[in-house]
Amino acid sequence: MRARVPGDKSLTQRALILAALATGESRLTGLLHGGDAASTAGALRALGAEIPALPPDGGEVRIQGVGLQGLRAPTGPLDLGNSGTGTRLLMGVLAGCDAKAVLTGDASLRQRPMARVIDPLTKMGASVQYLGEVGRLPVSIEGRRPLAAIDWPSPVASAQVKSAILLAGLTSGAFALVTEPRQSRDHTERLFRSVGVSVVEHPVAEGWRVEMRDPPETLRPLEFDVPGDVSSAAFLFAAAALGGAGPEGITVERVGLNPTRTAFLDVLERMGALIDIEMEGGSQAPDQEPVGDVSVRPGGLTATIVGGEEVPRLIDEIPLVAALGARAKGTTKISDAIELRAKESDRIDAVVKNLRGLGVEVTEYQDGLEVQGTDDPLRGQVRAFHDHRIAMSFSVLNTVRSCDIEVDDRAVAGVSFPGFWGLMAEVERARRRSE
Repeated sequence: MRARVPGDKSLTQRALILAALATGESRLTGLLHGGDAASTAGALRALGAEIPALPPDGGEVRIQGVGLQGLRAPTGPLDLGNSGTGTRLLMGVLAGCDAKAVLTGDASLRQRPMARVIDPLTKMGASVQYLGEVGRLPVSIEGRRPLAAIDWPSPVASAQVKSAILLAGLTSGAFALVTEPRQSRDHTERLFRSVGVSVVEHPVAEGWRVEMRDPPETLRPLEFDVPGDVSSAAFLFAAAALGGAGPEGITVERVGLNPTRTAFLDVLERMGALIDIEMEGGSQAPDQEPVGDVSVRPGGLTATIVGGEEVPRLIDEIPLVAALGARAKGTTKISDAIELRAKESDRIDAVVKNLRGLGVEVTEYQDGLEVQGTDDPLRGQVRAFHDHRIAMSFSVLNTVRSCDIEVDDRAVAGVSFPGFWGLMAEVERARRRSE
């Protein structure tokens, strides 16, 4: 079976923001047509950027940028829905602009921690006020120009924190340096280079350092074809590894293979799946995203251990690793993943509750869990907890012939993967044809 997945959610939102801030016309294709991307596009429109409707087929979108200081104060609050990425990145953008805005979101987003982004932005000189609970949305941000230079030691490896600081430095013309305990995904750095921003990154004794010394006064337009989201493709890879599509497995075409995002493939291969990767031709320069076709076929799954340096490179896929662990031989152990407690849901808690509800033996820790694999049929209803990745991770188990699992909220998958349930139905049909 061959398939394509929607455009990368992280790249889509970053591309929209940089296109809005550029001088001239940007041309973007492959953009995600989903809830989070729509929320970020809507917020940019409210700030004065002319963002066309995002086409469902990923067709070309042309955006006339307003420039680094062209955004204007919105007439009402910016509602980012469920988009943590859009919220935190726009906080950085607004911190360096001469505009004041209130940011809010849905009930889930209003529970997610924002202080880790707001603290460095406040240190740079932005004025931020919490309008409700301290550390949570809604917040009011009034930018300053210029902001003060910053040398920020981030306690966590977070691409959103790093990107917010870099964007604040970009819009305000300030020097920005971020040191992380380990490298987080580098989409912002690559896209910055594409629009003419010089960013230097390298390992240091404290972990990984990224610095922007001389922000330009203008950004050149962005021409970018967003690849398929590897975090979305992961659900198809997992289904193939479980035999859900039959012995021939699944090939996902033109998926993003940024090395800061591909640890799930390493884990899957370690567990016994058979994986082939064909990289797309052309150079892989520092301002480009690696792209290729990935084929996964089933193998006998065995348990694995996930932790340490590997975690930031598959943080979104860890619930899926836990689900696979329920069907692997042995005990799958996950640690150093406390960040999961601050996602769209407390993903450690959500995974543990759902696995136990299906009869799987699981032990919960503050920063992870242990899952005992079983060959027993898994049947019952699981809760999505208003979290797209929880809903999709458990749906993958339903591709196993002996399992019968119902997800209580299927619609939430549309946040990042419109068309997901249709693709899963194709996976099931492929398995039946092979039987």
